[in-house]
Amino acid sequence: MTTPPFAPATAADIRVVSEQLGREARGVVGISARCVCGNPTVVSTAPRLENGSPFPTFYYLTHPAATAEMSRLEAGQVMVEMNRRLAEDDEAREQYTAAHEAFLADRAQFGEVSEIDGISAGGMPTRVKCLHALAGHALAAGRGVNPFGDEALRRSAWSPERCECVDPGAALRDETAGAAG
Repeated sequence: MTTPPFAPATAADIRVVSEQLGREARGVVGISARCVCGNPTVVSTAPRLENGSPFPTFYYLTHPAATAEMSRLEAGQVMVEMNRRLAEDDEAREQYTAAHEAFLADRAQFGEVSEIDGISAGGMPTRVKCLHALAGHALAAGRGVNPFGDEALRRSAWSPERCECVDPGAALRDETAGAAG
């Protein structure tokens, strides 16, 4: 079993994620990917939230510029093209199934939830349903794990290599201030 690629979330991270989402962050077990400025981009979320609700999306894209760009791609019918390729391309289907299995293995380390047993996110492994979830998985797991998440990021005008945060470095500044105080 592998360890999911993330660092524990700090109080500053939770504040930034809550601001990014426009609501209180729920069930965060770690930060799976960060902007170049240090702010969270993807969180890992418990498979069952504090209120008892099952939550299948272990890797959750939170960065506003990234989520807006995934929405733009979805509106541009990119998923229709990806689904067509998934139906016709055996290699893409095999890679996507492997991504689904990797996602499930990462989430399982935080508990099994019968209501979502075998369900990952983004439509895996049979369809491309949510580029937000697939891009979040690709950012967290690294290139080469989720083929359609990787493709969405390649086609995106947003880049994890460039900061587009409203408050760049907020998480890092908050932690530094807390450590000094």
